[in-house]
Amino acid sequence: MSDFLEILTHGRRFKAAVKELSVEDLKEVAAKLDKVISERDAQAEAEAAANAERNAKIDEIRKQMEAVGLSIDDLGSSEVKAAPKKRAPRPAKYTIDVDGETITWTGQGRMPTVFKNQLDKGRTMEDFLI
Repeated sequence: MSDFLEILTHGRRFKAAVKELSVEDLKEVAAKLDKVISERDAQAEAEAAANAERNAKIDEIRKQMEAVGLSIDDLGSSEVKAAPKKRAPRPAKYTIDVDGETITWTGQGRMPTVFKNQLDKGRTMEDFLI
């Protein structure tokens, strides 16, 4: 919790913090706080009304389903698309041995440094084909 909220929610700390304010300033702060409270109340009422409307629609749909003879389980029986399968990694197209270690590259993406160094020395990519 921030220091401001700790002071604001603690009675004695709040009283000490506003000790230097005049009565007019305190009334202004109280008016601003009342405005924030009324806005929050209005927001909460709007959310409650929206939830009540949503719940009423859900109940209406349930009654329609019961009248037709459907259940929620019947809705789940429709075909569900399977998640797309990940493709297999591409096979290596090039290989090079460096200090006993075999390095492979598919030819896709950024070229490994060892291949680039060999190309700079005059070799061609055909030399590394698998």
